[in-house]
Amino acid sequence: MDIKAEKIKLIKLLLDTDNPQIIHSIRQIFIKEKSTDFWDELSPDHQKEILEASAEIEQGKTTDYETFMSQHR
Repeated sequence: MDIKAEKIKLIKLLLDTDNPQIIHSIRQIFIKEKSTDFWDELSPDHQKEILEASAEIEQGKTTDYETFMSQHR
């Protein structure tokens, strides 16, 4: 998909419409996209797990892939 061509097609469609509901819906999509942070959509438990994993990485508590897989085969 050529992103520039798709944008032009969407712009043409938007310019050709007189339907205020379509314009409103498109505006809402962009507003939601700007205001949504995936972190806020995660549960507190998932956020905690990610923060703990990040701290472990910073402390060097990591295992390479092959070692991990050999322990679980």
